[in-house]
Amino acid sequence: MMATFNVKTPHAKKVVLPNGTATLTFRPDFGARMGGKFDNAQKFVDNEVLRYDEALIPFQTGMLVRSGKVGTVLGSGEVKYIAPYAAKQYYDTAKSRPYDANRGAQWFERMKVAHKRDILNGAKKMM
Repeated sequence: MMATFNVKTPHAKKVVLPNGTATLTFRPDFGARMGGKFDNAQKFVDNEVLRYDEALIPFQTGMLVRSGKVGTVLGSGEVKYIAPYAAKQYYDTAKSRPYDANRGAQWFERMKVAHKRDILNGAKKMM
């Protein structure tokens, strides 16, 4: 199920400051405008995680990579690899393979080390 960000804005609020008072109000369209931006940013993050993970996932037939694309609803905030053997490949195998030293266990953790900043900067640009 895709999460839709429902941004609720508080009613106008009076704030007492050392030099007087101020009233804080939000624009009426703030919630709808920002909720859509949050949705798009989350879709971007989910997609980038799948994209960067792809080069690190153990590869024999390609089903493990495809199971992430099928099991993930972009915008949900959860990337799911639904192949029956995905957890075993993630937790119980070597962190590299003879055919490709980059592919192996705990691909998401290794991807974050290399690409976390890129993903966050991209999401920030969308906001």
